[in-house]
Amino acid sequence: MPDPIPQSGLSLRSLITAAGELQLFLAEEPVRPPGPDEVLVRIEAAPINPSDLGLLFGPADLSSLAISGSPQSPVLTARVPERALPAVRGRLDQSLPTGNEGAGLVIAAGENAGALLGRRVAALGRAMYAQYITLSAADVLPLPDDATAADGASCFVNPLTALAMVETMRSEGHSALVHTAAASNLGQMLNRICLQDGVELVNIVRRPEQAELLRSLGARHVVDTGSPSFQAELTAALEATGATIAFDAIGGGRLVGQILAAMEAAAVRRMPVYSRYGSDSFKQVYIYGGLDTGPTEFNRSFGFAWSIGGFLLTPFLAKIGPERARALRDRVAAELKTTFASRYTAEISLAEALQPDRVAAYNAKHTGEKYLVAPQKAL
Repeated sequence: MPDPIPQSGLSLRSLITAAGELQLFLAEEPVRPPGPDEVLVRIEAAPINPSDLGLLFGPADLSSLAISGSPQSPVLTARVPERALPAVRGRLDQSLPTGNEGAGLVIAAGENAGALLGRRVAALGRAMYAQYITLSAADVLPLPDDATAADGASCFVNPLTALAMVETMRSEGHSALVHTAAASNLGQMLNRICLQDGVELVNIVRRPEQAELLRSLGARHVVDTGSPSFQAELTAALEATGATIAFDAIGGGRLVGQILAAMEAAAVRRMPVYSRYGSDSFKQVYIYGGLDTGPTEFNRSFGFAWSIGGFLLTPFLAKIGPERARALRDRVAAELKTTFASRYTAEISLAEALQPDRVAAYNAKHTGEKYLVAPQKAL
């Protein structure tokens, strides 16, 4: 017998006031019964991705965090600098739902979605830090029978982004690729994809232990930005692989320019005739993350055949169309416990997600660390 539809459930909301105060709180919200083509999902697991942190905290000064309310219903506040308010003008005084993806059990289904009743599914919902959510049946991915909600919670953002990198590489005529912050959960997935698909991958990390981890997972080309000979090692790896496209999770700092310079140096070594304009090998770097929110710095030492751009998953999926997007999602489901397996540092409740010590931990963005929100978990 299906579970009864609850009248209400908790949702984690984020609000920035026009006066410059961030407020994070739990709101009791009515549960909407599903329409004919919809399902009601009891959310059991939802990861905290870097993309979630931007909506949760915006440009707030987290050193000013303060907590009030009760342990079961905390309210977290922080100051937003006045100079940062114009960048978030479009969201001021709006209570926004949070959480891009998650997984849970379908506890009610419309007449056209009855086959999903009782199934565990994953979804992109933009309001997944909640106990219940009503979604279009077309937007959920049924999980394998032996998969838990934790297994499926992260099967959209990281897996599809990693697959999108390889798809973009191929569609734009490149033959190998570079990835930064490569020891992350996403980076480990990308490494497994490239090994499985026979794609050469240059992994850039920031610490020796991260390099050791990736090599233990079969990575063939790993370079550490902390090495005194980083630029030479990167150039050698690019020469060996022929990689001319990179996906950068860092954003700020000098790394983008260093990658382009190394790509150019590797290309020049292959040139039969010198040209003062540099190589005609086209070099592309896509910035898809912002681990460093400072300026992107580079010196144009890499000829004229280059480009730097932004990369987001949603426009990519719209570009390739529903049929190809479905094929990528099907691959994720089929390889959920192997290629696309995620590992979590800790599992926390909705209320625990608002505890300052927890915020400090999951907002630190340590490579390879990932936190899982469990909306059904009691404090």
